[in-house]
Amino acid sequence: MSEHICQSCGMPMDSEDFGTDADGAKNKEYCHYCFKKGKFTEDVSLEAFIEQSLPFFLKEAKTTEEEARKQLQQFFPMLRRWKKKI
Repeated sequence: MSEHICQSCGMPMDSEDFGTDADGAKNKEYCHYCFKKGKFTEDVSLEAFIEQSLPFFLKEAKTTEEEARKQLQQFFPMLRRWKKKI
């Protein structure tokens, strides 16, 4: 089992899943879907990211769309990308 999860989308990652920094080095915090060449692949709000992630989550989850959305609304804000700066 992977010890890393993407701090943007929560995907479990192995080394081939890591994103890349601006210098091309592997970035162990974010997956290659979310982070390439030192930048996030999409400039999107947390709310929009939840909505676009919902279909992928529903494929794996055995729950309703409403419950899945609630779970994502609770989980994503704990990830580094979405944590509120105080």
